[in-house]
Formats: sequence, structure tokens, C-alpha cells
Amino acid sequence: MIYRHFIAPPRAFTQFSHDLIRHPRLSSDAVRLLTWQLSLPEGARESLSRTAERARIGGCAFTRAKRQLKDEGFVHERRVQGPGGHWVTQQLVSNVPLSPGEAAKLLARMPVSPQVAPSAPNPIVGERTGRLTDGLPHRNTRGNTSNQPPEPPEDAPDAAEAAQAPEAPHPSPAPQAADSPQAQEGVGHDHENHRPDPPLPHLDQARALVDAFPALSPDLRHIPRAMHAELTDLTARWLAAGHPPATVRLHILRGLPDDGTPVHRPGGLLRHLLRDVPPPTPPAPAPAAAASLPRTPDAGQPGPHPSPRLSARLMGTRECAGDHLQPTLFRPVGDETLCRHCLNTPPAERSRHAPPAPLPQVPA
Repeated sequence: MIYRHFIAPPRAFTQFSHDLIRHPRLSSDAVRLLTWQLSLPEGARESLSRTAERARIGGCAFTRAKRQLKDEGFVHERRVQGPGGHWVTQQLVSNVPLSPGEAAKLLARMPVSPQVAPSAPNPIVGERTGRLTDGLPHRNTRGNTSNQPPEPPEDAPDAAEAAQAPEAPHPSPAPQAADSPQAQEGVGHDHENHRPDPPLPHLDQARALVDAFPALSPDLRHIPRAMHAELTDLTARWLAAGHPPATVRLHILRGLPDDGTPVHRPGGLLRHLLRDVPPPTPPAPAPAAAASLPRTPDAGQPGPHPSPRLSARLMGTRECAGDHLQPTLFRPVGDETLCRHCLNTPPAERSRHAPPAPLPQVPA
């Protein structure tokens, strides 16, 4: 059982119909929105969205409540063009359902309020500046890239006057030190280590050697053409120091990875290998039995042939001592000198694969 206690308010009250409060198709938010609007004083121009904000009605609930009020005829809207060409939205709220025709007659009597012009915005701090059109700010990337074209001299007017003046014969100047300002600012010098240009007699030989670098290894096939001039400079420094081309090629082959690692930047690897020039190795004194050693075709001096450098895949292998048509390598387990095929083959069968014996020479 429920009991009700009601005291009529002496002031600030609004009379509503029971049909409005107990409407079966209006939600509690729609009823609260409608009763709030009808309780406003006469002449108030508060919009429905402002009422929903004050009544703590969310966005989705406000949209649902407004749609219910429009479907039941309690709320009507229209857009009209006011003075100055501005469009204004008029809203009509009633305590009884109205048809569209009845609402249009009531809205036609309402004056269209002029649109309020927007106020002047607050000025920003500082003066107005133009926008950048070139994107990123200019940065000097010469320190990160050594493959750069030569820069023109900074004192261009002085260079033009020197070009117009008649040239007088003068002795060739002494080579400048690497720490002098002229050596650091000269055109054509290396910007990283301030090295002077290589001597001219070695440029052609160094250029031919650089062009043959891709034939040394498959890892060096894709050397950028833009780096050939820099690699020629570095190679010429090796030749000028007294290293033969064979030493340069051997130094590059020793610097290549032998574990199957791919070389993504062959030009950078060559630059790293040729950057530092070691002093040439002095020739070793010939031993007493040097006359019996075979002569090398390059130097023409007696000396043993250097053993070939094996890759990591062939390290630990041994050549089979059996009869094969061509040299056969195998990986021994102990001290055996025959491969597995020769060990599992009988000696009689093994002799069949042996090469034929040379014919005896008949004396003339």
C-alpha cells in the first residue's frame, strides 16, 4: 500500500495535463525536456539543446527524446532566412499536440530575430609572418655524406679578378700541410680527412683497377657509378704508397665476409677497406736456397707461391688420395686420406677409374 502527501506550491509552479505526464509513447527524458521548456518564463528563448544540457540529458538520449516529441506533435521546427541572408532555426514547443498546419500558422506570427554577427577574435601574440614554402628547414648534410661534388670557392669576386689578371710564370708551390686552412678549404680535397688529390700518374691505373673490382667477387657486382671517382682516389693513394695492384685486390678479398653474409652496400664496404693505407711491407731477405724456388711471374723474384685462401665452407676439408678424374675434397673424421667412396670400393674396382698410364716414349 502506498500513501501520497501533496502540498500545493504557493508560487513558481506550472500546471500540466495528466495526459502529458502519463503519455505512453514519451520516455522520461522526453517528458522532462517538455516540462522544463513549458516551465520557462514567457519570452525565454532557450533552445532544446541548452535545456537538455541543463537537465543533464546526454546526446543520444536528447536526440531520442526530441524525435519522440516531434512525432507526437509537441515540438515543431522550421528554418527561415532572416535579415542579411542568414538562416535561422525556429522551434515551437506546446503543451498539446499540434498539426503541421497549426504549427505553421503560429510560427508565421513569430518575428524572425536578426542573426548576431560574430565578434572579433582575440589577436595572437606577435606579428603575422609568412608561411614557409620549401617544407623542411635547410640543413647541411655534408658531414654525413662524403660523396659530394666540389663546392665553388666562397670568395667568388676575388677569383674572377684573379682570372682576369695576366698569368705570370712562377715556380710550383711546395705541398701544403694537411692542417693548413688552404688544404682544408681547397676544391677537390677530401672533406672527411682533408687528403690532397692523388698524383696524376696513378689515376689511370687506379681507374682501371676500380673498374675490375666487380670481377673479384659476386658481392662487388653492384658498385654505384657515382662512387667510382671516390674509389679511384682511394685506390690511387694505395698505388702511390708503393702497393702493387695484387696487394690491393688481396686486401679487398680478405675484407669480404666469408660466412655467407650478403653485402648490401659494396661501395661503402670498399670505401671502408681502402680508407686507411698501411705502409708497404719491406721485401724479406732471400734465403740461401732461394735459387731453387720457382720464380713468380709478377715480381720475377724467387719465393714460394702463397696458399689459396679457403672459404668457411671448405675449412677442415682434405683432398682424397684415391684415383679420381678430378680432385675430390672430403671432410675426414680421423687421419684417413681416402674419401668414403674409396674406402667402400674394393681395390680392383678402384683401379678401373684410374686414369690411363702415359705411353712410353720411343727414343728417336
